[in-house]
Amino acid sequence: MAHDALLECTALSARYGRIAVCRDMNFTLNRGEVLAVLGPNGAGKTSMLGSVSGIVSGEGSVRLLGQEINQLPADRRAKLGLRLVPEGRGLFPDLTVRENLRLGARLAAADQRERLIERAVTLFPVLGDRWAQQAGSMSGGEQQMLAVGKAIAGDPSVLMLDEPTQGLAPGVFDILRQAILALRDDGLGIVLVEQRHAFARSLSDRTAVLVGGRVVYESASGEDIDRDELMRLYAETAAAV
Repeated sequence: MAHDALLECTALSARYGRIAVCRDMNFTLNRGEVLAVLGPNGAGKTSMLGSVSGIVSGEGSVRLLGQEINQLPADRRAKLGLRLVPEGRGLFPDLTVRENLRLGARLAAADQRERLIERAVTLFPVLGDRWAQQAGSMSGGEQQMLAVGKAIAGDPSVLMLDEPTQGLAPGVFDILRQAILALRDDGLGIVLVEQRHAFARSLSDRTAVLVGGRVVYESASGEDIDRDELMRLYAETAAAV
């Protein structure tokens, strides 16, 4: 593993019972890097994140900060610094913003929790304005900000975001973009699963493309893939799967 690699997945699979939806996936994530994972609907992107985080069964090697974690349950992986913000956001709707953030911070060292909560509120000032509001009564964009803030409060080294712009108004995109870039500058590794190619392209240092449950393309650092090339890759690989 390279000295700056936070996460390395080798021959990773994801399965539901006997049905394998992802197979032989290989990718790495480095410190201070955003890896965008693109793919058509049904490509297995969410299942891949589930396998990495431990909430979906799978085989293969998952190494976090040099430690093999593929035999650990999801809560142990989270405690070690691997955090997933799922499509459903993973919030407690009946709890307040403050209570959600404090629950997220329980994964961090006790003497770091207040600092990390403050970091989340600095990135998303609306959370401070909604401090005593129940999460379930917030707008979709505010809930997404809280979900990312809750993950940040747990002091992750790797943050995985599953379709963070889904169903949100375009005005929220730039807030999320600036927060993700700030977290990257803090040294986090970020896996961004996203359908919006322009949003992903504005953030990513590298790109992986998933088609038919396999990683069929992974760019080198600084390389890019435009939308036309991406659509051709989707069509060509899907026909061959």
